[in-house]
Amino acid sequence: MSSTLVGPILRWYDDNARDLPWRRPEASAWSVMVSEFMLQQTPVRRVLPVHAAWLERWPTPSALADEPAGEAVRAWGRLGYPRRALRLHAAATTIRDHHDDTVPDDYATLRTLPGVGDYTAAAIATFAYGRRQVVLDTNVRRVLGRTVAGVEFPARSVTKAERELAAGLLPTDPPTAAAWSVSVMELGALICTADRPRCEACPVRTSCAWLAAGKPSYQGPPRPVQDYAGTDRQCRGRLLAVLRDAPGSVSLDQLDAAWDEPVQRARALASLLADGLIVRADDRYALP
Repeated sequence: MSSTLVGPILRWYDDNARDLPWRRPEASAWSVMVSEFMLQQTPVRRVLPVHAAWLERWPTPSALADEPAGEAVRAWGRLGYPRRALRLHAAATTIRDHHDDTVPDDYATLRTLPGVGDYTAAAIATFAYGRRQVVLDTNVRRVLGRTVAGVEFPARSVTKAERELAAGLLPTDPPTAAAWSVSVMELGALICTADRPRCEACPVRTSCAWLAAGKPSYQGPPRPVQDYAGTDRQCRGRLLAVLRDAPGSVSLDQLDAAWDEPVQRARALASLLADGLIVRADDRYALP
């Protein structure tokens, strides 16, 4: 199976890869790390301008760590899930203080950084330093699930079988393994998409178990639908926007004006305080 998948997908990537700043030869490990934090649950098109602005303002971990965490939240803008900004700031601080302002190059050390889990550590080690690591994001899991296991979508959480499958497909040569990881990820992003996959353009369509089986529909538990309008998440975003756009602290009345429903607004405000995304002092609120 490895020979029927790896070669064609690597060649496809050579011809079809998007030109993304964190993939360029001159990209720093810090650029790769920032991109990995920003790309979690956020499309590339939304990340590109924020990533560029971030790297211009903070070209190194120490440049970010030397500023208050609230500036990271402010610069995060409307990417969503702003706790990622706090975690990236905390990771940058650790890199400045304990790693000579250099992003670690191995999986084990990367895992010790705040906000860096299994996937992010593997991705940084692979894409920044060319290490041989199993990188399993949603796109990779979907491609392997369809081509090898013959299922439309993988299980919600990574299984032992998935990890063993991915490890078995990983080329032994580290640079080739790193190229394979980004290639299969790109195939999932551009061709083997969750909705309306472009099977006719897939370089491994003749080897795909799911296509050969007639593309059977997903039979697992209902897949979660990401609603946004009217949710606590939207309310949190509105409140945070008031603080992000203000030059200093704001009053409770200013926050009240951002969302009509008082119970939900109070709940969202309490959660923002608990998450450390905002701070309160003398009945006024500000970014940390």
